[in-house]
Amino acid sequence: MVWTVKPFDKLTAAEVYRILKARCEVFIVEQNCPYLDPDDLDYISAHIFAEEDGEVAAYCRITPEGSRFPERSIGRVITSAKHRRTGLGRELMRRAIDAVVLETGGADIRISAQAYLRGFYESFGFRVVSGEYMEDDIPHFEMLRVNR
Repeated sequence: MVWTVKPFDKLTAAEVYRILKARCEVFIVEQNCPYLDPDDLDYISAHIFAEEDGEVAAYCRITPEGSRFPERSIGRVITSAKHRRTGLGRELMRRAIDAVVLETGGADIRISAQAYLRGFYESFGFRVVSGEYMEDDIPHFEMLRVNR
């Protein structure tokens, strides 16, 4: 498993393709949720991903303060179907949180989490800070991890 952390402008065309393919497989095909996944936040985000045999096995992006939320945010979190229940998703979140803490000295992190993953994110110190809401016809919560 090869891990990479890069800003958008350092990604190769092939990396962007593999990332978007993996995100489409999970968010659009598996979750049967037609929406425009690539957005302008990709350009200003840090991208963290693990690749194995030329495929993205796990991925997320970190958006800067003031873009999606007042705080930094971890989003577009995926683990490919064949790598689920292996601990890879947990490793991805640890790496993403560590990247935020290292770069900012401990800034808080806000996420928009699918409701069924509430317990997963709570295990990393995130707490629900909103009522349940629908995003792309999927129940979500805003969750906050206070790092200071």
